[in-house]
Amino acid sequence: MDDREIIALFFARSERAIRELDQKHGGAVRRVASNILADGRDAEECVSDTWLAAWNTIPPQEPHPLRTYVCAVARNLALRKSYSNSARKRGGRYDAALSELEESVPALETVETEFAARELSTAINAFLDVCTPEDRIIFVRRYWLGDSISRIAATLNWTPHRVSVRLYRLRGKLQEFLEKEGMTA
Repeated sequence: MDDREIIALFFARSERAIRELDQKHGGAVRRVASNILADGRDAEECVSDTWLAAWNTIPPQEPHPLRTYVCAVARNLALRKSYSNSARKRGGRYDAALSELEESVPALETVETEFAARELSTAINAFLDVCTPEDRIIFVRRYWLGDSISRIAATLNWTPHRVSVRLYRLRGKLQEFLEKEGMTA
């Protein structure tokens, strides 16, 4: 079943929409949640919450592409859960990926950071626009989806060392780009 048909099921308020969505995009949503959350039960709860969020937002929204939409919802829910969990104790798999960016991305320390975060997001998107397709894939898979270096390497048929070196260089280029944009780390 294609995404348009699944969205039509949501608009018809058919419970089958959730089953079809899970069948088509459940693997990607589970991977996003599992990459961020160390606990499998938390990841599965996040997946269930993602389906509920899709049910509550479609309609009126009609997301295209659907996979990107549900993965973004799952990522946001998983990050919220991860932050909640880390408030109780530090650490997590996703924290390791984000800590790699700390030297390249400026810290956001005040309450007025929402505006700065939007500016930073716009700048990172502009940076990704000038990157090669391979670099965009590596960057997004590591820092947005939270994929491990070994998983990225396997997907691209590269060695983990090659991916690590490429990510290191990308972080350096990102830092230079942000400095040119007036956003210093």
